[in-house]
Amino acid sequence: MQDCLFCKIAQREIPADIVYEDDQVLAFNDINPQAPTHILIIPKSHIATLNDIEERDQALVGRLPYVAARLAEERGFAADGYRVVMNCNDQGGQTVYHIHMHLMGGRRFTWPAG
Repeated sequence: MQDCLFCKIAQREIPADIVYEDDQVLAFNDINPQAPTHILIIPKSHIATLNDIEERDQALVGRLPYVAARLAEERGFAADGYRVVMNCNDQGGQTVYHIHMHLMGGRRFTWPAG
C-alpha cells in the first residue's frame, strides 16, 4: 500500500531502528515507547487489520508471536514476563492500518493496561 507507514518502513523508504528482520517479518523500536522495551513486529506484506487476515495468512501471522518470544528471550525478560498486544480498528486502538504486534517488557504491567 503506497500510503502505509509500516510498508514504507519495510521498504526502507522511512528510517526505523530495526532490531530484527527475516524474509517475512520486520521488528523495530517504537518511537513512543510505553515500556523500557517496546518493539513493533510487522509482517512485510500488507494486511490492514486483524479482520483482513485470510486463511493463507495464518503461517505469516503466527510468525509474529514466535518472533516476539525470541526477542523477549534475547533481551532477557522472557522469564520475568512481558506483554504482547494487537489492536484492531479505531475502537480497538489501532492507529496504523497494517497489522502489528507490540512487544513490551522490562517492567511490571497491570490490568487494565497502564
